[in-house]
Amino acid sequence: MARAFALLLFLGLGLAQTTPVWGFRVVNTYPHDPAAFTQGLVYHQGVLYEGTGLYGQSSLRRVELKTGRVLQSHRLGAEYFGEGVTLFQNRLYQLTWRNRVGFINDLSLRPIGRFSYDTEGWGLTHDGRSLIMSDGSARLYFLNPRTLRPERTLIVRADGVPVERLNELEYIQGRIWANVWLTTRIAIIHPQSGVVEAWLELSPLALLAQARNPNPDAVLNGIAYDEQNRRIYVTGKLWPYLFEIEPLRK
Repeated sequence: MARAFALLLFLGLGLAQTTPVWGFRVVNTYPHDPAAFTQGLVYHQGVLYEGTGLYGQSSLRRVELKTGRVLQSHRLGAEYFGEGVTLFQNRLYQLTWRNRVGFINDLSLRPIGRFSYDTEGWGLTHDGRSLIMSDGSARLYFLNPRTLRPERTLIVRADGVPVERLNELEYIQGRIWANVWLTTRIAIIHPQSGVVEAWLELSPLALLAQARNPNPDAVLNGIAYDEQNRRIYVTGKLWPYLFEIEPLRK
């Protein structure tokens, strides 16, 4: 297991050449359901909305931030593998992995609609105008919130090289933040050029989580932003912790 995690760390460290690498400090640490296969994370008015994955276990949840307690849960059908989640105009949008269908719920988690797309579904966020979706490649899709069809796409590059495996997304202070699956890094992406302007290196948090859960699937995945208070939260699949962090720009 140590060798496997070292490989993941190597893959993450190999991504950046001249792109700046930020550190961080932990502001707060909170409990997180260690059985939650986190695929999407959103902060809204003191609670987290979390999408979880795995066939037969996928859900959309309301979670108490400070305790990690699940306040409410809506289960997806067993045929769906839940993926990214975002909150836009008081509607929760949740992707599925290979079914090419997404679900729309109100804030009480009541289903109110669905939509389709032509790729796999991985991560989801929005910039106030468009929904932004990843599909596990280096490409991001900007969806019209009315039609939920792509209006433009964007290839993400670091040092001129496409960044594959873009996963869970969050829009923070004018930039798209993206987990890169199987690494310990978050890409900070310019939404017009697609250039990775910085990497946020979170390997110490991944090591801490791995010490509690050596499952190789327990990787970094989950970014939420409290816009009002400018607080950033991160977690991972099957992690027992959720962290509030402050990036240290270099």
